[in-house]
Amino acid sequence: MSAGYAGGGGGFALIVVLFILLIIVGTAYAGGGFGGGYC
Repeated sequence: MSAGYAGGGGGFALIVVLFILLIIVGTAYAGGGFGGGYC
């Protein structure tokens, strides 16, 4: 993944960040909060 940043893979990095945020938000809503949904 670091190679993507160094090689100008900004679009791929942006997709990865958005995907991670989507997972965090989804688990937070599904678990009723970060404490209950993240782990």
